[in-house]
Amino acid sequence: MGTENHYYKEHPTFHVAVDSIIFGFDQGELKLLIHKRQFEPAQGEWSLFGGFVQKGESLDEAASRILFELTGLNNIYMEELQSYGEVSRDPAGRVISVAYYSLIPAGEFKEATNSKYGATWVSIKDLPPLIMDHGLMVEKGLRRLKRRATSQPIGFELLPMEFTMPQLQVLYEAIYQAELDKRNFRKKILAMGVLIKLDTKDKSSSRKGAFLYRFDKKKYQKLVDGGYNFTI
Repeated sequence: MGTENHYYKEHPTFHVAVDSIIFGFDQGELKLLIHKRQFEPAQGEWSLFGGFVQKGESLDEAASRILFELTGLNNIYMEELQSYGEVSRDPAGRVISVAYYSLIPAGEFKEATNSKYGATWVSIKDLPPLIMDHGLMVEKGLRRLKRRATSQPIGFELLPMEFTMPQLQVLYEAIYQAELDKRNFRKKILAMGVLIKLDTKDKSSSRKGAFLYRFDKKKYQKLVDGGYNFTI
């Protein structure tokens, strides 16, 4: 560390932060996990969750730590989105932030942890103004989510372990913000061969019920490794 300081001591130092764009899916809507900031600057205003990268910690490790501290969840879908380094983006000082977006089933979020940070699920359609450049981060995250969803079954990360075909379609309609043809959607999804049909049905929405499915991640990964291109 001493040698490194000697080499770079003439250069300015900055704070490096990670901001988390946490998407969830609940009651037929795509949602974002936000909270009212508990410290200055912008205390009491709506914000994404984030924190500073600690010594000996990589960006990915910092993003995973922050997400775990908030939700108590491990091994969830997370992807680096973009860096934000405008000089005046944070009124408290020179802070460079790296944004990550994550996908979690809203139903798995623990209420106990939720209350600690004042976290709130808000529909993408009803988002309040967010601090600094967090709104830009969310817009970029949404565009990335839509693009990913057209080429790989990323939406399964937002569903519970077992789900119905109608639930899956509603999810993709929420991501695309558009209605999808039921027959074509079902045909394309089943053609991927990454769903496991169960013998049980969900009868909560109708007497006849709808068969439950599971996502076969191992089969999906094998297809991806072989160069298969998914299209919805």
